[in-house]
Amino acid sequence: MTLDVYSGDNLDVLARFADASFNLIYIDPPFNTGIEQKRELNSESRSYNDTFDDYEGFIKPRLEHAYRLLDATGSFFLHIDYREVHYVKVMLDKIFGRQNFINEIIWSYDYGGRSKTRWSTKHDNILWYAKDHKNYCFNYDEIDRIPYLAPTLVGDEKAQRGKTPTDVWWNTIVHTGGAEKTGYPTQKPISIIKRIVAVHSRPGDKLLDFFAGSGTFGAAALELERDVVLVDQNPQAVEIMQKRFADVDAKFH
Repeated sequence: MTLDVYSGDNLDVLARFADASFNLIYIDPPFNTGIEQKRELNSESRSYNDTFDDYEGFIKPRLEHAYRLLDATGSFFLHIDYREVHYVKVMLDKIFGRQNFINEIIWSYDYGGRSKTRWSTKHDNILWYAKDHKNYCFNYDEIDRIPYLAPTLVGDEKAQRGKTPTDVWWNTIVHTGGAEKTGYPTQKPISIIKRIVAVHSRPGDKLLDFFAGSGTFGAAALELERDVVLVDQNPQAVEIMQKRFADVDAKFH
């Protein structure tokens, strides 16, 4: 399997890639939270700016590249939250076509403080679009099983096998003190990413994440025997990926 990591503005890097050259694209862009995202690990601080005066102007040309780069049976996943999800969905409906919107997945987690002035926000939104809603990859047999909430109601056989998740995925965040933690802000759990890779691509496929951050999408792709291209312009992200993939025959551009 191959791993290529590109350092630079993804808008410039994406322009180098040929049309329809990726089978699965996942991105976890800045959410436009209005703050600097910052994390510390082993006394090292890592951060990126998450404030945009014109978020639509920033994200739209990158979404257009995603459509161009996706092959005829490919899928595109955008990981976002409540601040921009509605505006971005309207953009994606125009770029991909409303008929090619397949699912909105809710990643729900129960960790952190609670608000005393509103319902606490404890979920992210993942929008799934296919290039062609009549022809896309969905490996049902590769879906990981989760426990039944009331196993006594379904019998021993079903309880032991577990059930397939719905469009609401309950999964904890990456623990600040856990072995998975890289110290990069807003790192996503690899279990969530592996589910996307396993179900929506096949071994040997070519995958792309052009807001790569700590490289979790790349780690999942390699583990599941996919070729993958990662892009990020933050030197701290590239540094983390160099450490994370030190034992992999990765090419850094």
